[in-house]
Parts: sequence; C-alpha cells; structure tokens
Amino acid sequence: MARINCFIPAGGPGEWDHTFNEFRAGGLVNRVFIMGPETPENLAPGVAFLKTSGRQSAEAIRMIADRSADSDFTMIISGEAPVSFGMLALERFIQVAVDMDASMVYSDHFDLLEGKLSPHPLIDYQAGSLRDDFEFGPVLLFKSQILIAAAGDLSDDFQFAALYQLRLKLSLTSLPVRIQEFLYTINPMDSRSSGEKIFDYVNPRNREVQVEMERVVTLHLKELGAYLEPDFASIEFGRKNFPVEASVIIPVLNRVKTISHAIDSVLTQKTSFDFNLIVVDNHSTDGTTKLLEEMSALHPRLVHVIPDRKDLWIGGCWNWGVHHELCGKFAVQLDSDDLYINEHTLERMVGAFYEQQCAMVVGSYRMCNFDLEEIPPGVIDHKEWTPDNGRNNALRINGLGAPRAFYTPLLREINVPNVSYGEDYGLGLAFSRHYQIGRIYDPLYLCRRWEENSDASLSIEAMNRHNQYKDRLRSYELAARIKLNREM
Repeated sequence: MARINCFIPAGGPGEWDHTFNEFRAGGLVNRVFIMGPETPENLAPGVAFLKTSGRQSAEAIRMIADRSADSDFTMIISGEAPVSFGMLALERFIQVAVDMDASMVYSDHFDLLEGKLSPHPLIDYQAGSLRDDFEFGPVLLFKSQILIAAAGDLSDDFQFAALYQLRLKLSLTSLPVRIQEFLYTINPMDSRSSGEKIFDYVNPRNREVQVEMERVVTLHLKELGAYLEPDFASIEFGRKNFPVEASVIIPVLNRVKTISHAIDSVLTQKTSFDFNLIVVDNHSTDGTTKLLEEMSALHPRLVHVIPDRKDLWIGGCWNWGVHHELCGKFAVQLDSDDLYINEHTLERMVGAFYEQQCAMVVGSYRMCNFDLEEIPPGVIDHKEWTPDNGRNNALRINGLGAPRAFYTPLLREINVPNVSYGEDYGLGLAFSRHYQIGRIYDPLYLCRRWEENSDASLSIEAMNRHNQYKDRLRSYELAARIKLNREM
C-alpha cells in the first residue's frame, strides 16, 4: 500500500489531534510533520516539528522535499483550519493520483458553517490557471519523487512564492488533477464576502508577496515560451475620421436608481475636445428606458440606443456602442451605477493615449457605498503594473482596473467577448499582446458597492463560474502568445 508523509501548519494545543487520530487509524500515513516558527507544546506522539518562518518559502518546500524520500506521496495541508477526512478519503486521493499519473491532486470539500456541512466545490485546473490565488482547497497531494525533483529547481530566495513556483513547475509535466468529490471537511476561517476577497491581491500590505509572485510567473512564461519582451507595436492616432474625439459608453439594464447619476458625471466633463455619451439600453423594464428618453431629449450629447437583438450581455452591448456610427476615436468605459470622480476624468483618460503612446488606458478607482462614502479597501490603483512586464504579470492577476478606455479602430478589430463578467479582462490581455497599456494611478472613478452590484456577494458556484472563465481567457491568451513567439 502506498504511504504518505504529511506536513501541516502549527496550531493551538490539541487543534490537530482529531486529524492525527484519523491518520493513525487509516494506516496510510507514514510520518507527520508540524511546521511553524516555534516548537508547539506537547507534540502529539509520532509527530515531528520543522522550524520555518514561512511555510511557503523555498526553505520550507526544500525541508518538505528532504523528508519525502521515504514515502510514495507527500501531502501538504496549506490552510490554518484543521481538516477532518471523509471515509476512505486518503485512499481515494492515492487512487486518483495513480490512475491519472498525476503529479498533484486536490479535491472538493465541505465547509462546516454554523454546525452544518456546506458543499464547497472547486474548479478544474487548466493551462491558463496561472493566478497565484487559484483555489485548490487546503489539502494537496503530490507524488513524492516528482515533488523532490521540482523542489531542486526552486529559486533560493523566495519567502512567499515557493509553493506557487512548485505547482507551476509541476504543471509543465502534467496539470494538477481535481477530484470532483467532497473528500474532507474544514471550518473556514475567512468569512468575508466575495466582494471583499477579490481585492486581496492589490492590498498594499501584500506588495512584497506580489513582487515575488510576479517573478515566479515571469520565469514560468519564459519556460513555456509565452513571455513577451517589452517591444510594442506603434500607434498612429491619425487613422480614420470620427464624429468626436471620445465617446463614453455605458451599457445599462434596469438601473433606474443610478443611471442618471452616471450620465450627469459624464455630461459635466470639461474637455478640450468634442465628446458624446452612448448609452446602450439592453431592453430595460424598470423605467430606465423612459428616463433615458427624457434625458436624451434634453442633452444633445446623450445618444440613447436600444439594440434590435436580445442576445447581448455587457460585452455585446459594448460592441453595439463601439460599432455605432457616432462612436468617437476613443471609447471610454463607465458602468451604469458608478461615477467619474470629477469633471477632468475624460480629459485625463484621452490625454494619456497621446502622452503614453498606448492603445488602451486604465485608471484607478475608489470603492464607496451608495452614498459615495469611501469603504475598504479604498483606492484600487493596480500599482503592481510596470510598463515593461505588466502584460506578462497580467496573466497572473484577475483584473487590470478601471476606468478603461480603448483606441476605437483597434477595439473594432478585437471586439468584446459577449459576456457579463471578465470581458474587460479579456480585452486587456488581447490588447497587451501587441500594444502598450497606459496607466493613471490617481483615482478617476467612484465604484459603488450596494445590494444590486453583480459581484458584491457571490455564491461559491458563481465565483467558480467567473474564475473558470477568466482561466479560460488566460488559456486562450497563453496559446496565442506561444504561437506568436514561434512565428517571430
């Protein structure tokens, strides 16, 4: 029978006793190691301690590799919450790893919430699952010999990103395999809503971690042949005649509470050029359409259009506006429940195209409630972006920021995916493959969080759908970049 060496984080006295007892009763676990900065009091019988300042450091991964040679499999429990395994769960982990010849296996699990088991499904790993926060759950099973070989290739100085580098190196041989079964239970320690968690990767307190993660993904892209040098196609903004210099485009569906605020923030813009506002009304039924008819009669710059088809999502509405005959040379984004921060936003967005010689511009925004009062995490500025490596690092993160603006002739060539989540990210990847993306790090935009936001508090299933789609976009882009490099 295959045997496992298991590595778990240090916790409080007795926290992991139930897990240890399960290991002893099952007979599959060869050795157990506790990892942490200080030796725990009263180590459980048969459990050894490994001192490490960071469990995801290169030092810690090498410690694990050095102690895995006497086992067929190595299990790393990466989360802080104790794990309770289901009946024959370890056997199932091993069975799938052997049958699939997988270097790494993970599984769905249960969350114990208020005394009740709640299913926590995960998603399948694919080539584009490059983000460092891909959710595997806390239980990871590796083939020991493959882990040992990969650990020998890790960069020496990583303090936070070695586990990330390990799984990317393993994926060069075979992708991690998900077991679509609920094999264990945890009591989750992070109870925040999805709308709060999605900004962890841009939290300034995590900056040192993000720098390491960027180094890891850059090395990985070079190994794959997908890395892009900082060599960008030039832009000629004199192409074609347009009715105005810029068009703000707002797709809207049933936002009678907020659309007039968004429109007012556009119409009060002060610019040195002509602009208009194209609102693509996706067959609203709550009074939005009537309101837009009234406002467009009063404001010549407001173009109210209703598509003659009903299969459009946000991306499709964007395409409708971009291909409209009144669309300007630059197409600038605004969501129907958000606002520009002041009357100079549009001038700054358009000016950045000429100043930075870019095909797309991304600004920064401030999170606020419905009454426009700032809420955590405050300003989202994506300062992790660098002109030279931003387009490579974009394959690691889950978004590029807002507001966004595009050079219309190129946007009409690339077009927007007809979806209502991730369409902006897909555009950023596609534009950055050939062109520089300009950045403005001052907040230009007020992003409202309220009960009708589409991503304020999502279910696990909805988050999975969104993440799976963004991973798919990365898979497309990864393949395109590999092909581009081969053809050069």
